[in-house]
Amino acid sequence: MAEDIRQDKKANFSALTEHNNNGVTRTSALANKTGTSKKLVIKNFKDRPKIAENYTEDTWLKLRDAVGAIQNSTSIKYNLEELYQAVENLCSYKVSPTLYKQLRQVCEDHVQAQIHQFREESLDSLSFLKRMNRCWQDHCRQTIMIRSIFLFLDRTYVLQNSLLPSIWDTGLELFRTHIISDAAVQKRTVDGILEQIERERNGETVDRSLLRSLLGMLSDLQVYKESFEERFLAETNRLYAAEGQRLMQERDVPEYLHHVARRLEEENDRDISYLDQSTQKPLISTVEKQLLGEHLTAILQKGLSVLMDGNRVTELALLYQLFSKVKGGLPALLQFWRDYIKTFGGEIVGTPEKDKDMVQDLLDFKDKMDNVAHNCFARNESFINAMKEAFENFINKRPNKPAELIAKYVDTKLRAGNKEATEEELERILDKIMIIFRFIHGKDVFEAFYKKDLAKRLLVGKSASVDAEKSMLSKLKHECGAAFTSKLEGMFKDMELSKDVMIQYKQYTQNQSEPSNIELTVNILTMGYWPSYTPMEVHLPPEMVKLQEVFKLFYLGKHSGRKLQWQPTLGHAVLKTQFKEVGDATPGRCLVQAERSRDGDFIKSVFLLCVPQGKKELQVSLFQTLVLIMFNEGEEFSIEEIRSATGIEEGELCRTLQSLACGKARVLNKNPRGKEVEDGDRFNFNTDFRHKLFRIKINQIQMKETVEEQVSTTERVFQDRQYQIDAAVVRIMKMRKTLSHNLLVSELYNQLKFPVKPGDLKKRIESLIDRDYMERDKETPNQYHYVA
Repeated sequence: MAEDIRQDKKANFSALTEHNNNGVTRTSALANKTGTSKKLVIKNFKDRPKIAENYTEDTWLKLRDAVGAIQNSTSIKYNLEELYQAVENLCSYKVSPTLYKQLRQVCEDHVQAQIHQFREESLDSLSFLKRMNRCWQDHCRQTIMIRSIFLFLDRTYVLQNSLLPSIWDTGLELFRTHIISDAAVQKRTVDGILEQIERERNGETVDRSLLRSLLGMLSDLQVYKESFEERFLAETNRLYAAEGQRLMQERDVPEYLHHVARRLEEENDRDISYLDQSTQKPLISTVEKQLLGEHLTAILQKGLSVLMDGNRVTELALLYQLFSKVKGGLPALLQFWRDYIKTFGGEIVGTPEKDKDMVQDLLDFKDKMDNVAHNCFARNESFINAMKEAFENFINKRPNKPAELIAKYVDTKLRAGNKEATEEELERILDKIMIIFRFIHGKDVFEAFYKKDLAKRLLVGKSASVDAEKSMLSKLKHECGAAFTSKLEGMFKDMELSKDVMIQYKQYTQNQSEPSNIELTVNILTMGYWPSYTPMEVHLPPEMVKLQEVFKLFYLGKHSGRKLQWQPTLGHAVLKTQFKEVGDATPGRCLVQAERSRDGDFIKSVFLLCVPQGKKELQVSLFQTLVLIMFNEGEEFSIEEIRSATGIEEGELCRTLQSLACGKARVLNKNPRGKEVEDGDRFNFNTDFRHKLFRIKINQIQMKETVEEQVSTTERVFQDRQYQIDAAVVRIMKMRKTLSHNLLVSELYNQLKFPVKPGDLKKRIESLIDRDYMERDKETPNQYHYVA
């Protein structure tokens, strides 16, 4: 551009001077081609364009008038584009600092003038808030309009000076400095807002948009936290502290929990509607602390038992939800939950009067607690583990009894005649029983009683379902291992083998030269698998004795070296009996089908006397059979004569005669009449007996499982435990050779599967020392050596 251009060249340049409405002179160069194309060269102005002398002052007056019109909400005389161009022109001529100061001063004067409207004492708080909101809204709108005119100044001069606030920030600063920072104005504003919030908390309707606008103002002016939030949280803390104390006294726990949930929901909604987001966390924490955190123990002491006893699932779920929000809430709930289970369960187990319903009550209680843990406590693993721990704790407070009753409960469910449940329901019941069974420490007690009841079901044919029996056996095996169920499985195996033996026996009897008219069924049972029964010698009819000898000859011929011991206590029979028809004076006579059981390598046998068909069939025990067939030989017998003829033990005979003469089916008459059998009573056959059924089952009067029988079973368990302790001690010492007392006891606790007291262990160790299985160290009495 510095190239020299002569004046005499044929390029004509004209300098044009234009005056625009702003009084700024603009010079431009225009080149016209008059001939052939010439090279066009553009040069800078040699001199900076001049502005009119009064331009800056006149332009500022124009701008000030526009700002005043905006502040007074009147019409602006000038075009906004023209005003924007004027600002740009002033900035181009480096008038920006002056312009910025002048603008700030005009705005400051206006804001200062606004403070007077807030000095009126006659305004109520709501009117004051509305006036404040209107002033703030006007100020924001005016600042936006002013900034749009002075945008060029804001984006050039202000942007280049980092220490200067923007026009918007200047507006906020001025409002904060001259209005909100005024102590009286700020106090009335915050007091008014807090009053409106308190009214809303008391159930009144307030203008939420007004509160949202005013709190947004405080936040924009950066005084929200120190001017409002701190006081708001302090007032909230005071309000809910008083409310929590009052309502805990006045209301029950379910109602109180619903109130707390409603309050938290209200405060959350309040925060979303008009509070600053930063307030949410401290606000909710304050409410939770005062309504929940300060009353955790009181709520649980006053209401947990009520909720649990009433199965208030909704309130329990709410309790868990609320307590999970508070520090220390869930641990406190967990502890009270554990204590409740221990207390309630302890009452079920520890009350002998309720033993009859103990197992069903435990199952119902477990179902209830499972439902609470899963549906109310969100399947929290800690709560489920605490429940298991509590069940294990209280169910073993009373040693042996729960295990015994669970075994009997299983017996009632698996016994024939149980029509309460389908196969699927029975399977579910057994699964639930196994859950309770897991908590029991003395599982060997359960095994002893379960084996005794299982033997009765198998031998007397009272098992409801072989599939159900084997399903239960499978569950026990899965839970306790194969060693636990080996004897029980042996019982089933014996029953199956006995069927094969009877098939062979029938073939054997068919080849006999003198076939018997009595059909015999015998179960061959292995002594080690089955419960032991007290041997009882009774006087059998010659036909039965002969049949026993035939079977003994058959069996020992196939299995030499075995010993058979007959057990009559579990025998049963079917008697075919002809009673007197109407108008027939002939006495009836009893013919017999009898059954016996044996203990030892022991046998259960069934005898059947094939006789002509009678009018009735009586299904009876072997003892009842021996009594009834006496009346084939005579009309009337005394109790002494019956005892002498049958050889039945006195107590068993009394129960037998009571079942025949005093029960529902009275096939014998007792003289004198009465419900109890006593010495001197006489009995005769009741030829007038009537019954609608053809086959009648006459139940033996069961001797209730007396304390003696229970003690006997428990003693056998205790004896078995002693053997197991001895075996474990010898096994450990054989492997370790030398061991201290404490380490030996520790090893025993790890190996033994039943609860045992340290004193019992010490006795067994002393016993083994006496029997020379081990010895004490001569220098260290607390040290033991294995004796090979």
